[in-house]
Amino acid sequence: MTTILGLSGSLRRASFNAGLLRAAVELAPSGVTIEVGDIRDVPLYDADEEAKSGLPPAVERLQQQLAAADGLLLATPEYNNGIPGVFKNTIDWMSRGEGLRLFKGKPVAVMGTSPGGFGTILSQNHWLPVLRYLRCSIRAEGRLIVSRAGAVFDDEGNLHDEKTRELVREFVAEFADTL
Repeated sequence: MTTILGLSGSLRRASFNAGLLRAAVELAPSGVTIEVGDIRDVPLYDADEEAKSGLPPAVERLQQQLAAADGLLLATPEYNNGIPGVFKNTIDWMSRGEGLRLFKGKPVAVMGTSPGGFGTILSQNHWLPVLRYLRCSIRAEGRLIVSRAGAVFDDEGNLHDEKTRELVREFVAEFADTL
């Protein structure tokens, strides 16, 4: 059984990227499980708080999930042409303590969707130096960029477009084949 930790970088209830991740879970091939991590309770990083209290429980849970996973799948929104702060903050926290070693060599794939015509290409590009620093094994054979999200997701953030669902199915299967 192959396990992938999936993280969405949006806190919005009907988030397109959370919907993209839900579709990936649903469309994963047989023998592949995508376990969705929760970033909602990760506080803003504060080195003083870390020194005083250690890692927050939400971060410890995410680190445990990452340790148990064969790969990491990031569903990234794009805010102001870059990585959403809440998402980067989560990865920063996860890399603290013993967390940095958990990223080393971990296969990572990045996907994302946005209402605009260029999808999340700039956000995905901004992840590259972060993932290189963490010494991840970045899936470079392709990435999934879904533009014009309003046309392929419903009001609850569920992916309904069959062509896009097939792209997600292929993307997840190809990533899983590398693990």
